[in-house]
Amino acid sequence: MVKAMKIAIVDDEKDMRQSISQWLALSGYDTETFASAEEALGTLGPDYPGIVISDIRMPGMDGIQFLKKLMGADSSLPVIMITGHGDVPMAVEAMRVGAYDFLEKPFNPDRMSELAQKATNARRLTLDNRQLRRELSDGTQIMQKLIGQSPKMERLREDILDLGHADGHVLIDGETGTGKTLIAHALHAVGSRAGKNFVLLPCAAMDEAALMKRLFGPMEPEDTRLPAIEEARGGTLVLEDIESLSDAAQARLLSVINDQGTPPETRIVAICNLQDEGQTCESALRPDLFYRLAALRITVPPLRQRGEDILTLFARLSEQYAEDYGCEPPQVSAQEAAQLLQAPWPGNVRQLIHLAERAVLQSRRGSGTISSLLMNDHEDMKPVMTTEGKPLKEYVEAFERMLIDNTMRRHKGSIAAVMEELCLPRRTLNEKMAKYSLQRADYL
Repeated sequence: MVKAMKIAIVDDEKDMRQSISQWLALSGYDTETFASAEEALGTLGPDYPGIVISDIRMPGMDGIQFLKKLMGADSSLPVIMITGHGDVPMAVEAMRVGAYDFLEKPFNPDRMSELAQKATNARRLTLDNRQLRRELSDGTQIMQKLIGQSPKMERLREDILDLGHADGHVLIDGETGTGKTLIAHALHAVGSRAGKNFVLLPCAAMDEAALMKRLFGPMEPEDTRLPAIEEARGGTLVLEDIESLSDAAQARLLSVINDQGTPPETRIVAICNLQDEGQTCESALRPDLFYRLAALRITVPPLRQRGEDILTLFARLSEQYAEDYGCEPPQVSAQEAAQLLQAPWPGNVRQLIHLAERAVLQSRRGSGTISSLLMNDHEDMKPVMTTEGKPLKEYVEAFERMLIDNTMRRHKGSIAAVMEELCLPRRTLNEKMAKYSLQRADYL
């Protein structure tokens, strides 16, 4: 996520540059000033983490020429133009070229701050979306999002790498909230189709007629997109909630699959998300379609079966939310660690994400406990959990590993700082890090 946003101020008048900069700095913005458009262009690249405020009348390259250069490099960069009295035609031209908005001199500073806030919010959203798209197209980055060292997660990553390089269609199934769509992205990103189109179609979110049209066509003359099966040609088509397809849609999809031949022009990744207990993907789909899709299959493990991955995920999520909200992550007690490990997690990773955010928010307020949040989520949960046949040693080790991992991360790999905080001699710390496969290099 993009954090602090900058504001580049471009004006040939020094007093104007300084007054705008001072006002925006008082509003909490990080500003930088430039005396000319030529000077500013040396800094303002396509992914500039902020917005631009520029005078429209400047010697050399004027504001309109400057704006055209900026729009050519990054058409989503918000540029607010400052115009003089009588420069309305130039302001209209600036808006046509792509300016975010304009201010007419003499302008109200509060109006400028309001515009700056809207523009920086829009810019942050644009850059966050770009970053997400890059991560979802980068196999290395997306595999790093599949956190966990449990045997089930190790196997899942191996399956993704193996199946990602295959050409056949894939069926992904598992409980709600386990990250099936992320895995579909990973399959595309690590394989030979990574540079091709990736089309995601949520089948359950559309009625029958709209879904058939979006999936197979024909499209209307005014439609700007091809049918999904054509749009994804050469790449990957992900069908979320495939079990919601009607018999007619399943038959049509099977016909398309059969017509494609081997290897298929469009690879289909079907996501099956069953809610009813006892129902299976096999029973939800017609047999011939099921066996065509399930030749390559990934079943995503539920969170409750991933052991101490739960603590690792909670720690990472808490750190991320604490950074977003500008506070310290909550400290997890041994009892709370045991409760996290034994919670049923019907909502899986998605539920854990929400819990981590709520834990950070209540920690920032200085009230509440992780235990209370867990008991609100799971009403049948007892304040003190039993081990239910699991050796106490496993809970102690999981908590110990989480504690060392969190402390190493917080101190950015400083062994001395970790030894001091945990009151451990170096040899003991080294032995425990080796035992839990923690490498100092991962925290630097």
